[in-house]
Amino acid sequence: MKILIPNAKELNTNLESQSFQGLTRASQEILTVISQMKLEDLANFYQLRLDKAQLELDRWQRIANGQARLYPAWQLYDGLMYRYMSRRDLYPAEVAYLEEHVFIATGFYGAINVFDWIAPHRLDFQGSLKIGQTSLKQFWRQQYDQLVQDDELIISLLSSEFEAVFSPAIQKKMTKITFMEDKDGQLKIHSTISKKGRGRLVSEMSRQQVMSLEALKCLQPDGFVYREDLSTEHEIVFVKTI
Repeated sequence: MKILIPNAKELNTNLESQSFQGLTRASQEILTVISQMKLEDLANFYQLRLDKAQLELDRWQRIANGQARLYPAWQLYDGLMYRYMSRRDLYPAEVAYLEEHVFIATGFYGAINVFDWIAPHRLDFQGSLKIGQTSLKQFWRQQYDQLVQDDELIISLLSSEFEAVFSPAIQKKMTKITFMEDKDGQLKIHSTISKKGRGRLVSEMSRQQVMSLEALKCLQPDGFVYREDLSTEHEIVFVKTI
């Protein structure tokens, strides 16, 4: 079983870190392409103001020069989903579960374990970055597919842009998790609720050592409850009543 989660734009570097240790060949290929971009190119690529793009340029230059610090991936990423995970004072069984089952989809490092050490950077699959003539999604597809090819159960907490990195055959095997809010009988989906729910769900799955869909359906992360009437074979729906 694999549980797949997305990376995040928000980063927290107020953490213990370690020295840079080099890159895989694939990540180095991506770095070579990005290193050729000037500040204006990065601003257009990220759709950021020049001052914000300068921060990203500085990060890439530190990686290229081997001066970047490394942090555990799921501690470095600090978006809303990550802040709703239990990331400290874990029991050994929880750590072992996360090491074996929970992986982060990234655009620079590929699909990595939550405990892998990475440098601060920003790269997702929304831009038009190409490695040679290959899109970033196609560039990583084989590595992404290999990660989950032997798993019967693939839990996707990814957005569509990250799921699209996987081949269509793998996407069909995924079980997607949807979080909804019930307010006065009206069901709504919005990003804040979804991100909070995903974070809580990952922590509950590790705490209770969930290994099956039936066990997953019994969880009630942050007040969300499984709704059989809204779920399908490949989509599990949790609803929280406000």
